[in-house]
Amino acid sequence: MSAKKKIYLYTRFERFWHWVQSLLIFLLLLTGFEVHGTFSLFGFQNAVEYHNFLGLTWIVLFIFIVFWVFTTGEWRQYIPTTKKLFEVIGYYSSGIFKGLPHPVAKSKEAKHNPLQRLTYLGLTAVLLTLQMGTGFCCITCITTGPSGAGPF
Repeated sequence: MSAKKKIYLYTRFERFWHWVQSLLIFLLLLTGFEVHGTFSLFGFQNAVEYHNFLGLTWIVLFIFIVFWVFTTGEWRQYIPTTKKLFEVIGYYSSGIFKGLPHPVAKSKEAKHNPLQRLTYLGLTAVLLTLQMGTGFCCITCITTGPSGAGPF
């Protein structure tokens, strides 16, 4: 009996980045809900400080991610395509429940299906950029005040 070799489609950095992003998003949600008075866990002032720190940490991680994607050529994984897009939509809307095979096979050269590519492009190019930009503007405007000291 031969031992099966594990093949990783995603690099260590990609896996690290996804897990850290997941943790940051969870903690940002937690502190954000506390800032808005949903519950009290850390105290308002601590929650604001944690939220600001986590937000800035996410921005720094995002900058590293963008740098990594462009320097390694992984940006090609995110170019949108409509090839087999409707087959993938059909698969996720009903085929998955019927036990049908996925219409797009994963490989090192094509880690994401067409629907994932469109989703990631929308999330990273539009939603995350807007969210991080407005968050950074808020933290800068709130903490600058008359002294002009900035977020630090």
